[in-house]
Amino acid sequence: MVLAGAGSLSANVNRVNALNVFPVPDGDTGTNMNLTMTSGVEELKKRRNPHLGKAAEALSKGLLMGARGNSGVILSQLFRGFAKSVQELESANAQQFAAALQNGVDTAYKAVVKPVEGTILTVSREAAKHAVSVTRRFPDVSDLMGEVVQAGNAALARTPDQLPVLKQVGVVDAGGQGLMCIYEGFLAALRGEAVAALPAQTAPVAAPDKLPASAAPSGEGKHSAQSMLSTEDIEFGYCTEFIVTLVPGKVAGYVFDEGAFRQELGKMGDSLLVVADDDLVKVHVHAEYPGNVMNYAMNFGDLTKIKIENMRDQHTHILMADEYEYIAPESDIAALKPIPVHGAMAGVSGKGASSKYGFVSVAMGDGVAEIFGSLGVNEVLSGGQTMNPSTEDIVHAVEGVHAEIVYVLPNNSNIVMAAKQAADLVEGKTLVVIPTKSIPQGMAAMLAFDESADQEENTEAMLRAIAGVQSGQVTFAVRDTSIDGIEIKEGDFIGIHDSKIVTANRNVQEACRNLLDSMLESGGEVVTILTGEEANVADTESLKTYLKEQHGDAEVEIHYGGQPLYAYLIAVE
Repeated sequence: MVLAGAGSLSANVNRVNALNVFPVPDGDTGTNMNLTMTSGVEELKKRRNPHLGKAAEALSKGLLMGARGNSGVILSQLFRGFAKSVQELESANAQQFAAALQNGVDTAYKAVVKPVEGTILTVSREAAKHAVSVTRRFPDVSDLMGEVVQAGNAALARTPDQLPVLKQVGVVDAGGQGLMCIYEGFLAALRGEAVAALPAQTAPVAAPDKLPASAAPSGEGKHSAQSMLSTEDIEFGYCTEFIVTLVPGKVAGYVFDEGAFRQELGKMGDSLLVVADDDLVKVHVHAEYPGNVMNYAMNFGDLTKIKIENMRDQHTHILMADEYEYIAPESDIAALKPIPVHGAMAGVSGKGASSKYGFVSVAMGDGVAEIFGSLGVNEVLSGGQTMNPSTEDIVHAVEGVHAEIVYVLPNNSNIVMAAKQAADLVEGKTLVVIPTKSIPQGMAAMLAFDESADQEENTEAMLRAIAGVQSGQVTFAVRDTSIDGIEIKEGDFIGIHDSKIVTANRNVQEACRNLLDSMLESGGEVVTILTGEEANVADTESLKTYLKEQHGDAEVEIHYGGQPLYAYLIAVE
């Protein structure tokens, strides 16, 4: 059944990738989910077992270690919860199967601090909810799975009504579609049918008609609620995270109960997450007195991986870190090889003796890798054109850096979640994820590092630096679409300012000029341009001249990046 689900997803990777909202050549939700599922299948094959619980545990471990991108991480959590539910079962009836689906949804939602409706989470929840509600009417698992697929596809068709940007572009959620491909493979296996690819000329699930450009949501609607919060409104000022290794009987009278533990901590703050996994408890809470939280938790065991941040001081930086927060269990680590570069900064770890600080960065292009190496990065991970290394890749890269504290720079919003998952899998050193969403932000973070400062000071400085840099990208469109009133044709060069498409043009120079005008609208002192594989000398010189004539106050630096797909990467500070 799992093989059929993986096969169904694999057969439809391109169709799922095509549903990514941005029409860029590295839209890769399908690829990430497929690689994640493939890792799970490989682990399952290594540990073949007719016992359902043991097989599910093997699949879960493989998915966890191979998880790539946000969609892959969420997929791994859906099956982690499923595996926990069936761990004692040799086989499952329809009722147990439905309960396991629901437990998977509960686990995935717990892993995401700010769940968004109209995504893979919504599709999985509605499918599981329906399964639980009809399980008594459908005692045969194959019949129940048919109901799951029907409910899931119905939920998928509704995603554009829940996430405005999907309706604007006229597609359903890519992650939800990927999950339904897996579920449809499950159903085919249970019915003894062949796995089929989706039709080549039609969307996987019909989405409602596109909204007219005038009805498209503005950029303002895309910000989190934190953008409306003033620093003075923060009631609980310290973001507090730690792991409790449970020690039964450590303090007389204290017996760990997850519900009671959560209730007690809830009195001390807000934004509380408590995830218990065997003998470990992961805690995240915003508290005014973090010492009180930890003192209470120590009644049940020993504390590790403690992190406390002053949110009032870091409020402006928290605004920019608008991505999923992920909590992961401990697990065994297998080895993959990153691409090494050697840092030149004193006090920063190389391949030999251990130092206090070390760095792992994700990047595309040999020129970009060399730049990060010159800035002191020890290991540069290349995820290929999709730029999405797995959790296991990141873990192994961190373990290869001989340092007490290792900073990880994902340089892509779709890698941040996997990096944070890696943070809970590394042992013997501290892993700090700086949530860089672009190559320019990664470079700015490295330039802000001070080897003489302590961890907290460096983290604050790096977050401050990435908040102060604008990122631009020039690539080409892989399909026709319309976004925020901009009509885009396949083959157009598109300019992306931070995460917003601001221009589309058949001429690369015009696209670059429009992008630069957008980035420099409010001024800028330094413009850094990284040239990609597709850039040519004439276009680059023309851009340099344009900047001198139209934005003469800005200092211009041009470096070879060698990145594929993106002709130019631009930073404005």
